[in-house]
Amino acid sequence: MTRLQASSTKLIAALLLTLIFVFTQTVAHAAQPNALISQEDSAAEYKQYIKEKFNVSFNGASTKGQFIEAVATILSYKPSGKDIAFTDLKADNKLFPAAASLYENGILGGPGVQAEQPLSSIVAVSIAVRAAGLKELAYTYPTDKVALVLKSINQKNNNLAIKTAQELAAAADAGLIPAELLSTFQPNKAADAQLINTLLGKILVTKGLYKHYIGYVNDADIFAKLSNAFVTSDIIHAPKLQLLVNTALEQNLITGYSLKDSRFNPNFISSLSLIYGHSDLNHAVQLIGLLRSEGLNAKVQFEPKTSAFIFLKEWGEPGPDVVQIANGNFISYAKEFDLEFEFSSKEQKAAFQGAILAYAKKNVKDQSGLIASSWFQPLYYSSTELKDYEVITNNYITDKDSTFTVNPFSLNEDSAKVVAGFKAIDPNAIVTPYQFWVDKPFFNYLHGEPL
Repeated sequence: MTRLQASSTKLIAALLLTLIFVFTQTVAHAAQPNALISQEDSAAEYKQYIKEKFNVSFNGASTKGQFIEAVATILSYKPSGKDIAFTDLKADNKLFPAAASLYENGILGGPGVQAEQPLSSIVAVSIAVRAAGLKELAYTYPTDKVALVLKSINQKNNNLAIKTAQELAAAADAGLIPAELLSTFQPNKAADAQLINTLLGKILVTKGLYKHYIGYVNDADIFAKLSNAFVTSDIIHAPKLQLLVNTALEQNLITGYSLKDSRFNPNFISSLSLIYGHSDLNHAVQLIGLLRSEGLNAKVQFEPKTSAFIFLKEWGEPGPDVVQIANGNFISYAKEFDLEFEFSSKEQKAAFQGAILAYAKKNVKDQSGLIASSWFQPLYYSSTELKDYEVITNNYITDKDSTFTVNPFSLNEDSAKVVAGFKAIDPNAIVTPYQFWVDKPFFNYLHGEPL
C-alpha cells in the first residue's frame, strides 16, 4: 500500500511537471513581446540598493578616498590591527581603516593612497577588479589578448601600465563595465556617478553579496525554474529550534511558526519587496501567471519553508499531516515555501494586494473564479508600511550554530508574553522581535477568526 501511494505520488508529480513545462513554453511564446530574457540591474538600481543597504551614495564625481571607503563599507572589511604605514595617510585619518582593510585584502598596493586625488575611471576599474576577486584572472591575460579586448572596446593605445591594461580587459570581459559604459569609456576621465555605482554593484554581484533570486515574473523560463526549486526543496529539520517552538505550541504561547534557512535570503530592497507564503506548486505557477496578466513584473526568489500551525475546524477535515497535541489542538506540519518579490516601484508593490484579494483569496468553500488552491487566509507581508495592512510581530529566533531561523508570528500585544515564554523554556534562546505589515485576512487568523 505504501509503495502504491509512493508510485502514485511520483506519477502525479511527473504529470504536474509536464504540465508546467507545457505551460512554460506556451506562455513564453504568447508573452514573448513582454518577456525579458536577460534582465540586468541598472546603475540607478545599484545606486538605490547601495543607499538603502549601506547608506552609501554617489551623485557626481568622487575622490579616490571616497571610493575606497565605499568599497570597504559594502564588503564589510575591517582592518586587522596589524601595523600598516602609508606614506600619505596617517593612522588617525578617518579614511585609514578603510584603506588599511583594502590593503590587507590585496586591493590597494601602497605605499601611497592618494586619497584626495579625483577618482579617475581607470583607477575605479582597477580597484573594482581587485575588490571583485578577479585580479588573478586579469593577470593571466597575455599582451595579444589584452590588445584584442581593448581594440574591441575602442581602447587601442592609452599608454596604460601592463597590469592596469590587464585589469581593464578583464573588467570588460567579466561584465564589470556594461556595454553602454564601455562605448564612452575614457580611462583618465573623472569617474562619474553612473560608473561608480555600477562598479560598486558589480563588486557585490561578483562576490555573491547582491540580490539572490531565481528570475523575473516575465522571464520565459520562470516556470521551469520555479518547479525545479520546489521539487529540490525538502522539509527543514532543526531539532534544537523545533524543541523550543513545539513546546511553545503545546503551551498555547503561539499559534504557529515557520522554519527557514537564511542562506536563501534574497537580500532585496525592503521598500520594494514583499513575501508571499504557500505550499502548493500549482498555486505558485498560477500566481506568477496572474501577476503577468495584471502587468506586475518583479524579481522572484524561492525560499524553502517548513510550517507548523494550528489547524482551524472551519477549514475542513484534517489531513494526514495534521496531528493532535497534548492540549487538544490540531497542528498541521507542512512543506511550504515563501516567494519573495522585489518590484520595480512602490506602486507596483502596492498593486499586488488587489490581485490577491480578487483572484487568490477564498471567502466561501468551493468558491470559483480563483487560482488553484487559494487559501481563506493568504499570507503576504512587508517589512515596510503599506496601506490597508495590519502590523504584527515576528518573534524571530536564530541559532548561533546554524543558518536556520524560526518565525513565530503574534499580535503586537502578545509579543512580550511570547518572548518571555520562549525564555522560560530556554533561557539561552536568541529572540529578536520586530514588527512588520501583514494582510488583514492573516491578521484575522491570529485573532482566531476563520476568514
